[in-house]
Amino acid sequence: MAKTNKVIISACLCGAGTKKEQAPTVPYTPEEIARQVVDVAKAGAAIAHIHVREDKVVDGQMQIGYKSMSLDKFTETVQLCRKYCAEAGVDIIINLTTSGGEYEDYKRLQHLGALKPEMCSFDPNTLNWNNAYIFENSPRFLNLLGAEVVKQDIKPEFEVFDTGHIDSVMYYVDKWKIPQPVHIQFIMGVGGAMPGTALNLAFLESKLPKGATWSVSGIGKAHMPMMLAGLALGCDGLRVGLEDNIVYGYENGKKIIATNVMLVERAVALTKLAGREVATAEDAREILGITRHCLRDEG
Repeated sequence: MAKTNKVIISACLCGAGTKKEQAPTVPYTPEEIARQVVDVAKAGAAIAHIHVREDKVVDGQMQIGYKSMSLDKFTETVQLCRKYCAEAGVDIIINLTTSGGEYEDYKRLQHLGALKPEMCSFDPNTLNWNNAYIFENSPRFLNLLGAEVVKQDIKPEFEVFDTGHIDSVMYYVDKWKIPQPVHIQFIMGVGGAMPGTALNLAFLESKLPKGATWSVSGIGKAHMPMMLAGLALGCDGLRVGLEDNIVYGYENGKKIIATNVMLVERAVALTKLAGREVATAEDAREILGITRHCLRDEG
């Protein structure tokens, strides 16, 4: 069951793969990302899960909005988030990705010490993502990440895609003495991992470490079922956004392409329908045991 009656809504704004050809409003630039961080905060999100993009030549072709772990891009994005959130009078927890894919270990870690976000993603295992490519998280990298989150006092968001990942989470928690209770983000419906069904989510929830808080996201068509199942099972959080799902619904047989604000607003509405309250960023810090404030405190 949830730690409190409040639900922490996390907005995953762009991820590494969603393209403007699929969802025209997906943000690429630091300016676009920071503006949307303000928008989702106003809509009810307590956490912004941030990837960055860059224009890059890949295999001889220029790729616009290509996945990136550029320290300059992360720095500009966080600085603009600080500026625009202050101007708008909104608060939100900054959660920076470490999912660099093809990038070297140090590039996946360098922004943590430089920017000191309140949270970062921690993917505890390697995965054949969507049965298409290797999402590599080597023991070498995970040991470096475990040491870094402790050193920088960053709350890890442990992204769990399958049952065995929970054991891996606790291996690194115990090894590096990462503060507990842990926060688990179930990512359901990725090809090559656990399908997004209510039965699977209930099984995962039953295997949570003692005292853990947990959130859930469904990829693609699993998006709505996982929100409903999560609320029914007493989740602490819901994750929504164009990183995970671009379809809001259908009208006259045609897809309605979502925006990040639309997805957050729907999560807010479902939370209230379930008789729960929407957590503010300050509520979320208290629930998750976060004492720092990335938007307010530089370095």
